[in-house]
Amino acid sequence: MSSIQLLRPLLRTTRRLQQSSTALRWHSSAASGEASVTEGEQNIINKLTQRFNPSKLQVQDVSGGCGTFYAIAITSSEFKGLTTLKQHRLVTTELKQEVANIHGLQLKTVPE
Repeated sequence: MSSIQLLRPLLRTTRRLQQSSTALRWHSSAASGEASVTEGEQNIINKLTQRFNPSKLQVQDVSGGCGTFYAIAITSSEFKGLTTLKQHRLVTTELKQEVANIHGLQLKTVPE
């Protein structure tokens, strides 16, 4: 069996995953009118924007829209000089109510 034949199933799977995945939504003042933002995403965006004044903020409901798992990437000067653990604690403390009602949170914080 050639190496191409061995890789074919993997390539098909990769293509399916690429087609089925959704891109993270970038949220800023310019993109705040985006109609595809769920209510849960908007609540998180509002809280994080108010607390951290981020230069970049990505929020995505990766649970398929049911609001049980979120992926968040945030860049803020509030994180400068803090360890990653402390940055994550700040964010999860701010989202305490939301975190209590969801099953998972993927978090990436970046100091500015």
